[in-house]
Amino acid sequence: MPRLLFLFDPLCGWCYGAAPALAAPALAALRGPGLELLPTGLFAGPGARRMDAAFTAHAWSHDQRIAQQTGQAFTDAYRRTSLAIGAAFDSGAANAALTAVHLAAPEREAEALHAIQQARFIDGRDITAPHILAGLLTELGLPEAARRLATDDPELAAATLARTRRGAAWMRRLGAQGVPSLALLEGENARLLPSRLLFGPPTDLLATLETT
Repeated sequence: MPRLLFLFDPLCGWCYGAAPALAAPALAALRGPGLELLPTGLFAGPGARRMDAAFTAHAWSHDQRIAQQTGQAFTDAYRRTSLAIGAAFDSGAANAALTAVHLAAPEREAEALHAIQQARFIDGRDITAPHILAGLLTELGLPEAARRLATDDPELAAATLARTRRGAAWMRRLGAQGVPSLALLEGENARLLPSRLLFGPPTDLLATLETT
């Protein structure tokens, strides 16, 4: 079976748009050793910011395109909260939450990413806040991951930094222009797959994987 690498940022609308592809049997069957999820830290650290009128308009415009192309919903609750002027746009806490899941229950990371995306884009919850994310992980039945996130855990901080640095390094190696990006790994070789496969019919992705 091929090994796949999914590069993403939990605040990225297009990454949320790729959720149906990640849930499709073509990728669901690879979860675990065959499919690695890796945050790139694109919207954390220097990439974080506060929402202003121009960025809010820009983001909502892209969200509408994503909705039309993928069928994924972006609710008014999300627009009122996450896109409010002055709201934080920082994926640092979400990257840490997903790393906590990766450490505690790696087989559930894709599920946790989907839940975090739904919390933001559907429920309008503030996933830039660690206590909100810790509560979400508790709701998912991931108490160890929630505990790590809610405490000053140096191992989690180091692991989160290492993962995002590794994700950014993969972006550079692959020549990826943004997230989400999907790469096929075969031994020492890595090949960036067309992004259209993440937004089109799952059968297209399956056909590509079957012919590699």
